[in-house]
Amino acid sequence: MSLASTAAPVSAAIPAPARRRPVVAIALFALLALLPVAVSLGLPAHWLTLVTRAMIFAIAALSLDLILGVGGLVSFGHAAFVGIGAYATGIMITEGRTEALLILPVVLALCALFGAVTGYVSLRTRGVTFIMITLAFGQMVYFLAQALSAYGGDDGLTLYERSTILGFDPFKNRIGFFYVVLGVLLACYGLISIIVASRFGRVLGAARENATRVAVTGFHVGRIRLVAYIISGMIAGLSGFLLANQTEFVSPAYMSWPRSGELIFMVVLGGVGSLHGAIIGALAFLFAEDILSGWTEHWKVIFGPMIVLFVLFTRGGLVGLMRKLGAGRHD
Repeated sequence: MSLASTAAPVSAAIPAPARRRPVVAIALFALLALLPVAVSLGLPAHWLTLVTRAMIFAIAALSLDLILGVGGLVSFGHAAFVGIGAYATGIMITEGRTEALLILPVVLALCALFGAVTGYVSLRTRGVTFIMITLAFGQMVYFLAQALSAYGGDDGLTLYERSTILGFDPFKNRIGFFYVVLGVLLACYGLISIIVASRFGRVLGAARENATRVAVTGFHVGRIRLVAYIISGMIAGLSGFLLANQTEFVSPAYMSWPRSGELIFMVVLGGVGSLHGAIIGALAFLFAEDILSGWTEHWKVIFGPMIVLFVLFTRGGLVGLMRKLGAGRHD
């Protein structure tokens, strides 16, 4: 019997990733959808902008959770995809190409190409070496953006227009932009959920535990990881497109290694491997940043130790903490 013929029955035995809690996800998206209503009833108006930004980063965190939480690949250069998406958007808008239906294919193609090339090299390594190579590729893109003097260089690129969709301007209205981002976040969540629940996702998760065992059943682990890496990068590039439209500014800082570290912490904060946890982690991270920066200009001195303490004393992130609290109530 060939390896290929044994692949199907063995794949059925591959353990699925941690089960998602659809009720929590539904409640989370429902609360997000009601935020503009709450703002109209008296909630601080800046929350709309803050949550919009948090949802954009949640898209990037979701994309990272696909390879980190499911595949066990710690990428320290994931912000490069966000920066590529933002710069492709900014440059095309600057050159007079504002139509999103033209910009998005370019963003996705560039991120896919970058993911294919860097992933092919990076995925030949493991552990700390993989982390360092992804960091190196991320820094290469960062310094390339700094060298683009025609598009602002180190000072960044200011955009005087936003993208349009078939001639309409949904990004100019704050509420309209909020619901566009929410729709994209929901679509990305649904897509990644389908991927994780598929045989492809189960094999990716199983390879995290024992790549050799998966390989002998007939699956090409390297190819599966590369495809996941490319998909992850394309989704992160989509968040870069939205970020450029929200801030109307593009900077090399979008793809710096500290930004990649923040994305990793968002995933860890919410709960590694929990898709709605990545969204919760991004929201919590941005809200904590906003609150602490309002207290003092040296807020990072407070935020850093908070991150360390959280990682040391919690397991499973905020989602794991909520599960423990829920289990405690039933005891």
